[in-house]
Amino acid sequence: MSEKPEIIVFGEVLFDCFQNGTRVLGGAPFNVAWHLQAFGDQPKFISRIGDDELGRMILSAMRGWHMDVTHVQLDPRHPTGKVEVTMIHNEPHYRITPNCAYDFISSETLFHLPRRSILYHGTLGLRNEGSRKSFSQLLQCCPESSVFLDVNLRAPWWKKEDVYHWLEKARWVKLNEHEIVQLELGHDDTKEAMVKLQQKFSLEQVILTLGEKGAMVLGRDGEFHHVVPEKADEFVDTVGAGDAFTAVYIHGLQAGWSIADSLQAAQYFASKVIGIRGATSNDPEFYKDFIQRFI
Repeated sequence: MSEKPEIIVFGEVLFDCFQNGTRVLGGAPFNVAWHLQAFGDQPKFISRIGDDELGRMILSAMRGWHMDVTHVQLDPRHPTGKVEVTMIHNEPHYRITPNCAYDFISSETLFHLPRRSILYHGTLGLRNEGSRKSFSQLLQCCPESSVFLDVNLRAPWWKKEDVYHWLEKARWVKLNEHEIVQLELGHDDTKEAMVKLQQKFSLEQVILTLGEKGAMVLGRDGEFHHVVPEKADEFVDTVGAGDAFTAVYIHGLQAGWSIADSLQAAQYFASKVIGIRGATSNDPEFYKDFIQRFI
């Protein structure tokens, strides 16, 4: 049996800043890497932070969580990323600071990376030419890697043509029901749009999150899989629920789980995350029930 592929996570790390003054570590790639570390997967996280207080807080948190900081670059010119989060009708709305350190990830320190991996990235982390070039070089350095694309369409930081370009590089794609409409695939029916997306970009799986309606996956055999969540025991906010789902799904891909098993586990964990403030927890006990149940 071949060894499991390692996991590389590329993209933004930042602080979600809430109206009440709370600051929570975030950024979809960071959230995914944080959860994967809790699951025991030891992902290699590639990002860039400012030489500032927030950057030092990120390094401290990562080291405290036993994450590998080898590929977290220090930027002397640009600040650590920040996002102002406003909750409207229990849904998060984001104001993302431009020209942050993660926009300038350099390829110079991308060394000692596995040729074969599951390589996760999102669209927001490639909004700037500097990080885009580095990611393209990363793809060349890891030619046996399979790409998991997390579509995060945050206005004004995306263009349809750019998203299409990254879709062409991907093996799996995850997006939500609003984003699949924004990509203008020419279908009003959700399932037809998923089929169109899969065929247009030769994707193995299209993973669609549907909020309180659960999630749906289109496999390469053309079969649809759907999971509906149970009512959450506690609700605080939906920040990071999609990232929690993604982390579990990637763990399932690495472990060789079936689509049905991955969906069930991912939806369960996403429902746990909406019970905490922000996207992640630094309490190992938070993960204990999930790990015992599924891992």
